[in-house]
Amino acid sequence: MIVCKSDKELNLMREAGRIVAETHRLMKQAVQPGVTTAELDRIADTYIRSQGAVPSFKGYNGFPASICASTNEELVHGFPGPRKLVEGDIISIDIGAQYKGFHGDSAWTYGVGRISDEAQRLLDVTEASLFAGLELVRPDVRLFTVSHGIQKVIEEAGFSVVREYVGHGVGKDLHEEPQIPNYGMPDRGPRLKPGMTLAIEPMVVVGERYVKTLSDNWTVVTVDGSLCAHFEHTIAVTEDGYEILTRA
Repeated sequence: MIVCKSDKELNLMREAGRIVAETHRLMKQAVQPGVTTAELDRIADTYIRSQGAVPSFKGYNGFPASICASTNEELVHGFPGPRKLVEGDIISIDIGAQYKGFHGDSAWTYGVGRISDEAQRLLDVTEASLFAGLELVRPDVRLFTVSHGIQKVIEEAGFSVVREYVGHGVGKDLHEEPQIPNYGMPDRGPRLKPGMTLAIEPMVVVGERYVKTLSDNWTVVTVDGSLCAHFEHTIAVTEDGYEILTRA
């Protein structure tokens, strides 16, 4: 069942989204050569809690940290730890915050210092695919039309769409219906309605799309070791389009 949110619930999700967006602002400032991913986690955890919220991810199905910090060939669910970022890395940081019972969820991929032209193009294309999908969001559009719009941008750039991991509804639960793939046939899937709240999140690989999970049972990496990126916003479907809830 896809839950449409009331005005009161949307206001709570706007506040959760603001907290997530401001945490990303801190991450962008902190991502520098020499910083550890554990330090990024500490900064995020401290800020989220200072705003009267709690990190959505910490303890979720046993996840040990407040953010997911995934570098280079790591796609999602990377553990923060002692690893120091180095010049040329890219790092995908996924952040969730629960405020008064409602979640905001957003991921962004950052370059560490000067990055390669290929890495920069990957980041640019992945971000562009997210906004291409968002621009298709409006009432009565079928969901996979959005998915198709994302896929088109990625594949026209010569990159690959990860298929094992998808976007999702979000609200009282971190993961709600519907599932939102980043590929698909247009004019398929459920019709969008005002009040739906969705986490749309393209995940893109430079090489082949195949991924695997490491022995920690969390960290997902590309099979061929190629770079990957992850961009995500939580949005609400409005009467005439969409509202980004996780924009600073």
